[in-house]
Amino acid sequence: MTATHEPQEAYDGPAVLVVAGTGQPVEHTVSVTLRGAFQPLDGHFHWYGRIAVDSALDTVRSGSAVTLRTEHGEAAGKVADVDPWGRFRVSGTGRPPF
Repeated sequence: MTATHEPQEAYDGPAVLVVAGTGQPVEHTVSVTLRGAFQPLDGHFHWYGRIAVDSALDTVRSGSAVTLRTEHGEAAGKVADVDPWGRFRVSGTGRPPF
């Protein structure tokens, strides 16, 4: 019997943030808090959340396209604003990485 994982509405845990730049993509091991929901107005699943503070992310810029990978899958997204506690916001549309 093979176990499958269905997309959930929430994920808290480890992830790998892959940032494409001018050279080779750079991978950062991070901790994330993610949530998501199906939006009937556009027919897509929207996921979003925050990446825990990590000094290794000092070179990441707001607006960067990223790939977020968890043990359940991976998805393309974008990092955005940094909140007052130093956490990046990350979001994407479509199948989530959790």
